[in-house]
Amino acid sequence: MNSALIFLLSAAPTSHEPQLIDFDQTVFIQLGIFLLLALALWQLLWKPYLRVRGERVTRVEGYRQDAARMDSDSAERLTKADLALTAARREGAGERAKARAEAQVREQVVLAGANAEAQKTLAAARARLEASLAAERGKLETETRQVAQAAARRILGREATP
Repeated sequence: MNSALIFLLSAAPTSHEPQLIDFDQTVFIQLGIFLLLALALWQLLWKPYLRVRGERVTRVEGYRQDAARMDSDSAERLTKADLALTAARREGAGERAKARAEAQVREQVVLAGANAEAQKTLAAARARLEASLAAERGKLETETRQVAQAAARRILGREATP
């Protein structure tokens, strides 16, 4: 830095051509104006810009964290819902099997009752049929005797005794 300062303070070489940049004490004034302007711009523009940018980055990161949290919450809720649905299906299958078993037992009871009722009706019908058959046989035997006596009377020409 000293060498640069010495270089700046040393006299510019002289030449017979006109120089484009003339280094003299105005360079320090321009440097001071530049530094003052840079300091003012830093305070007026850069600090507010960096503050707003930092807030935006913080806000965006907050939104990302919220989104990640919501995503994990939704995944957790979906898992809970799937587990609840699976449990409900399992419980429904158990209830359905229980209802089916109860229905089969009830069906067996109803069928047994109907079968017993049918057997009673059938037995009663057989008894009536047997009674009716016995009555008809009795009538037939009576008619058979009468026809036989009538036939014997005709054939023999007299009454036959049994």
